[in-house]
Amino acid sequence: MSTAESEGVPTTMSSESDKDGTTPAGGYGPTRGEPARSPYHHPTAGWGAAKSVGKVLAKAKEPVNSMRLMTVMNHEDGGYDCPGCAWPDDLHGLTLDLCENGIKHATWEMTPKRAGKAFFAAHTVTEMLTWPDYDLEDQGRLVGPLSYDPESDRYVPVSWAEAFALIGDTLRGLDSPDRALFYTSGRLSNEATFLYQLFAREYGTNNLPDCSNMCHEASGRALTAALGTGKGTVDLNDIDQADALFVMGVNAASNAPRMITALAEAYRRDAQIVHVNPMVEAAAGRTIVPHEFARMATLKSTPTGTMNLQPRIGGDLALLRGIAKHVLEVAERDPKAIDEEFLSRYTEGFEAYRDLCAATPWEDLTAASGLTEGEIRAAGDVYLNSFRTVISWCLGITQQEHGVDTVREIVNVLMLRGNIGREGAGPCPIRGHSNVQGNRTCGIDHQPKDAFLDRLAEACGIDPPREPGLDTVHALAAMERGEATVFVAMGGNFVRAAPDTEFSERALRNCELTVQVSTKLNRSHLVHGRRALILPCLGRTEKDEQKSGPQAVSVEDSMSMVHLSRGMKRPASRHLLSEPAIIAGMARATLPGSATPWESYVEDYDRIRDTMEHALEGFDAFNRRVRGPNGFRLRQPARERIFRTPSERAEFSFAALPDPNPGAGLLTLATVRSHDQWNTTIYSSDDRYRGVRNLRTLVFLNAADMRERGLSDMDRVDITSIAKDGTRRSVRGYRALTYDVPPGCAIGYMPELNSLCALGDFSPQSDQPLMKHLTVEVVASTSARM
Repeated sequence: MSTAESEGVPTTMSSESDKDGTTPAGGYGPTRGEPARSPYHHPTAGWGAAKSVGKVLAKAKEPVNSMRLMTVMNHEDGGYDCPGCAWPDDLHGLTLDLCENGIKHATWEMTPKRAGKAFFAAHTVTEMLTWPDYDLEDQGRLVGPLSYDPESDRYVPVSWAEAFALIGDTLRGLDSPDRALFYTSGRLSNEATFLYQLFAREYGTNNLPDCSNMCHEASGRALTAALGTGKGTVDLNDIDQADALFVMGVNAASNAPRMITALAEAYRRDAQIVHVNPMVEAAAGRTIVPHEFARMATLKSTPTGTMNLQPRIGGDLALLRGIAKHVLEVAERDPKAIDEEFLSRYTEGFEAYRDLCAATPWEDLTAASGLTEGEIRAAGDVYLNSFRTVISWCLGITQQEHGVDTVREIVNVLMLRGNIGREGAGPCPIRGHSNVQGNRTCGIDHQPKDAFLDRLAEACGIDPPREPGLDTVHALAAMERGEATVFVAMGGNFVRAAPDTEFSERALRNCELTVQVSTKLNRSHLVHGRRALILPCLGRTEKDEQKSGPQAVSVEDSMSMVHLSRGMKRPASRHLLSEPAIIAGMARATLPGSATPWESYVEDYDRIRDTMEHALEGFDAFNRRVRGPNGFRLRQPARERIFRTPSERAEFSFAALPDPNPGAGLLTLATVRSHDQWNTTIYSSDDRYRGVRNLRTLVFLNAADMRERGLSDMDRVDITSIAKDGTRRSVRGYRALTYDVPPGCAIGYMPELNSLCALGDFSPQSDQPLMKHLTVEVVASTSARM
């Protein structure tokens, strides 16, 4: 049995560890003071958020622009879309349609600091590898293109022409286009996304891995199989009309903070709000919505939950099956408990599903879910008493071994009472990045359907490849084997987002060329191929001036609304290019004979949208419709009860009940974000809502599991994962904290704990890494500091 150990971080980063072999408390964030914890008893948002925002704005040292960003963020008339989450914008002109984390994200981009020529001349890559990730991003905005010089071990300035030439020469020199990988992070606009996939496919490959492969791939596959659409069917109006909202596998207060407003409004209209999460999170408590000034002044909070259910990690499918079983048992004496007309007219497989539920013993459901029969039936009663129900979910569901089955079980439950295709009801995946759904809509898909490729070929005059490409997990494996030798990343911090950190670093270093399109310095720039480029781009908040004048880009939110975003700030450097311009430059250098009008597209983004309306379903009259109030919503046939499945009906699924028991003495670990973090960007080492300060290298454990291991709060522990193939990966010197989580469960922060997720530990249903479903052993640390 092989072993890969790291001192809280990959062994290549061991210099970040303290002399005694333990990890600095800040992990990848800043270390500023002794670790501490103090339970947070205040409402979410409210004055806690206001205080935090005040500190952020003061640190930004951009008082005028900072105030402007707050008044135009998420505004449909001349505003820009928050570069954070994908929660939809208010449809009625709310002035402060923003949140604490959105302001952090925007001001982080608007920093006056610059990482320019002098900075890179002063620091080698080897030196910067020893810095915490926070310190890398804190150097400020990148100001011009850079190329790695191996002789000096430094990044040095190059011209855009030289950068594009290196990319073009390298790509043209490959013996197969499939040796190149074109990765996308979720913030890329629709227009840039369309050009990027067009470039890759005209070049000749469908190797288009993206961040969705690591987050909501399970949702897309499940919804497509069940309903014939890869997206949720609800919109904000449905949220506002629902009688019951089930919020599964997400801490909305940190990951989709504007959703908290919707939950507060739901409570005030007497809707039931059921939170399903192994941790009782702040979003399940109460809030003071900051733009409700009277409530802020009087400290009047509103509950944002009416019921908490804490299934064990991996127990969600059993909970949902139990709700369905309860509903069907009630239906035996009250036929109105189910929507028989909907079931007979629009679904396939109901009878088999009913038999499956009847044959599943309650003892199996309670054992698998970690909940009592009474708790499951209580949730079932909430569902029965609701005419209109929305079930929402996030990565707590999808990053499980059985993520696809669990999302399909959500649809099963909704179908029982006809909660598909009517107002106030439906499935609602909560997307975690501002345009990750738009990326998939506009062509970032390593397994494109023939219908999409046919339209693309006709609209753009190319012959796109038909063979499936590589997703994130298989792209990493191909790089490590030397089969893929060029890696291009549009945004993101790939090496920190990916699983199996040590493997991922080795894979990237095995490339001939790595290209990172970014706004700020991050770890992925330092873990590079034999040749490497950093190409700095405009941020979402910045003005984009092209030959025809100021430009706007579009994004698609979690609920399929497509709207424009316009930057409002002068660019950080005159040497920055927009993402469409960078993509066009790479494309022209790689495909000098291409008939695609790359330069014309960059001059006026309306021309990109003119082509997109012919290539993409649902984008008719794109330029006109996207300029309307709030943009437009892409049609969802399933919302109209038109199901593009083989049976032309909504299809039930019949998954076997999984056994989430990890084994004697073992725990199941899920990774989460802290409140002061956005994806891989860490703003501080605090986690306000969970009561943690100056600490990221931690693991939350149930009190009984702490006692069983002889642990007290803040004791140091070693955490070892046991992969499917039997290999082990360890981090040492983490702090154990007692928390309200189910027995047998452990929770810790990503990206620090990504190193525990072996590359082979992915769901065979979704190919997603199991970031929230790892088998681990937690023991008192052998390197504990006395």
